[in-house]
Formats: sequence, C-alpha cells, structure tokens
Amino acid sequence: MSEIVQPKKYVGFDTITTQIENRLLKRGFQFNIMMVGRSGLGKSTLVNSLFSSPLTTSNGRSKPEEIVEKTTEIKVSNHVLQENNVKLNINIIDTPGFGDQINNEKCWEPLVKYIKEQHSQYLRKELTATREKYINDSRVHCILYFIPPNYKKLKNLDIQAIKKLSEIANVIPIIAKSDSLTMDERSNLKKSLQSEFLKHNFNLYPYDNEELFDDERQLNEDIKSLIPFAIVGSNNEIQVNGELVKGRKTKWGVINIEDISQCEFIFLRDFLTRTHLQDLIESTSLIHYENFRSKQLIALKENANTNRQSNLMANDKVPQKV
Repeated sequence: MSEIVQPKKYVGFDTITTQIENRLLKRGFQFNIMMVGRSGLGKSTLVNSLFSSPLTTSNGRSKPEEIVEKTTEIKVSNHVLQENNVKLNINIIDTPGFGDQINNEKCWEPLVKYIKEQHSQYLRKELTATREKYINDSRVHCILYFIPPNYKKLKNLDIQAIKKLSEIANVIPIIAKSDSLTMDERSNLKKSLQSEFLKHNFNLYPYDNEELFDDERQLNEDIKSLIPFAIVGSNNEIQVNGELVKGRKTKWGVINIEDISQCEFIFLRDFLTRTHLQDLIESTSLIHYENFRSKQLIALKENANTNRQSNLMANDKVPQKV
C-alpha cells in the first residue's frame, strides 16, 4: 500500500469534488421509481406526497362499476424536478391491473419483463461501437411494494411477486393506508410481515455491505427495523394548531402525515431522498444490472463457442476433394 504524503504547500486538487459536483449539477440526476400494488391503495397519492409535486394521477378505477384492467400494464410518466439547483429527472412507473384479477397467477411477469428490458436496452447501448456520451438510464432504481392494511400475513401472490422482483431490483415494502389500523394493529402487522420476510428470505433493500462505515451500517439497521413502513399519503394541506401541514380531516380527527407519531411517511421520504437516493441508483447499477450484464455476456460467449464447435464439426464432415 502506498504511503500517504501531505504536500508541503497547497496544491488545489481538493477542489476535484467541487468540479465533479458542478458537472453533475449541470447534467442532472435520473431516478426511476416503480409502484406495485392493488388498486385503491393510494399509490399515486403517496408518490405525489413524497415529492410534493403532481407527478401522476390515479390509473385505477374511480368507481366500482368500472371495468378492471385485464392485465398488468406498465404506464410511465416523465418529469423534471428542481430543488436548490439540483435537477432530478424522474420516471414514475405505475402498474395498474396488478393483483386485481380473479386469477392473478403470474401477474408479476409483465413487471419482471419490463425491468429486464430496461437492463437489456442499457446493455445494448453500452455495447454499440459508437456509444452515447451519457446513456439514457431507464433502469428501475426502486420498487415501492404496497401491502394492504387488512392483511394478517402475506398472500401467496405477494410472496411470489416480492421474491421475483427483489432478485432483480431494489424492493421496499410499505403498509398502505395505515391510518385504518390502530397503533396495536399496526405494530402486530409489522411484526408479522417482518417475520415472513425472514421466513421467505427476501432480498430486500437496503443491503448489507462490508464497505459501509459504522454510522451507515447503523442507519441501515434502523431502517430495516422500520420496514415495512406504515404509510399515509395526502396531497391536501390542513391547518393544525395554526400551522399548515399535509394531511386530511376525518370525523375521527385530523391525520398529519408528517407527524411521526401518526405514520412513518417522513421516515420513508428521508430514506428515499435524503439518505439513500444515490445508493439506490448505484445499487441498481453495481448489483442488479451487473448480475444481468454478466449473465448475458456469459450466454453470448457460450453461444459463440457452441456455434464455433458446430461449424468445425460441420467442416470435418465435408468430403475432401481428391
């Protein structure tokens, strides 16, 4: 290992972080978030609440008599957000029709196919002779998986879907509309779901990493103890003690979604944006995409070797001219 030398005079290379920051600010950041769950769980409301912006509208049914989506569809909306000179290009990926059928067998397959297609598109662009300077990144960086509040434990559909999705993307489970539960009911459901996550050995985000500092490792442990986040979403502003907050009024009282004693919305928002946004992007690239990439390249190499051997065998069988 090379010895660390302290320059005797100021050189200036410590400004490289500022140089990198300026370039990144000019280019902006890309974040793609997929929402998975049955209709009526407040997926659109939550994502709008998380980013304090009208990013998406409901793709579910507004009335019971409306026709249910026949299959799980993928609907993507693109937006550009700006906050203190930081530009975030964000894709909201909705999945209407998921889990809404009488027979929901393999309803996760369109989602798995979409995620792999984005990896495949990125790989093709990487392997072209004249690559783009900055490849457009449509890979799914985060999946919010919505679990209904009336569950006692996971349904088989959710077990299979979370298992498949967590193998190829960063999955974060949440309990939707948790205000319909008492605090005891919420606590019991959390414990039940956490037990099932362990039982089925789900590879949920955030992941263990030997490169993490002690404070980062502790933060991840704290987050894991909260998962699944018990969430309430609202795009309305109400007045509580003379202060405007996000929430809603019901005949039972006022729900302030930014009050951590009422729900865990703040914890989820800080997790997604303030502490782990870059790690979600990097984990997608360095773990999930890299696994896909290596499998594809190994398969290409094996196919090339098989074709070469077939050609050699075919040539050996060709009669030689006298």
